[in-house]
Amino acid sequence: MAVTPNSIVTPQTPKSGFAALSTANTTFSTSPSNTVLLVTAGANGGRLTRLEFIPLETVTANALQWYRSVDGGTTKYLAGMVTGGSDTVSGTDGATTVSAGYSDLNPLILQAGERIYVATGISKGYHVVAEWADY
Repeated sequence: MAVTPNSIVTPQTPKSGFAALSTANTTFSTSPSNTVLLVTAGANGGRLTRLEFIPLETVTANALQWYRSVDGGTTKYLAGMVTGGSDTVSGTDGATTVSAGYSDLNPLILQAGERIYVATGISKGYHVVAEWADY
């Protein structure tokens, strides 16, 4: 979609993405190990409003991470990290979802083609959920 200068551009295409994590990343550099691609913004960028980590098994406290990349994943920059607390997960004790804090009122603005990668600090199973809209 071509954009016209000085005209409002609103999100056009709602999207959701999912990733499964199981291997720890403890390398906080521009080339971290064990990251998983979660989001790729469209040709005009995007607006991320949900990023949540859900433990799939009993976990200990760990660092839940997300990285931004504007070069197709060659270079990844640590964009945020939250602590996932210890959590007992079973058939009778549901998982505690950990939010990165993004919402409609506090979105993460993505540039054209930008990617978000996610990781966990321990080798335990997590699912990660994202919701965004491309411009």
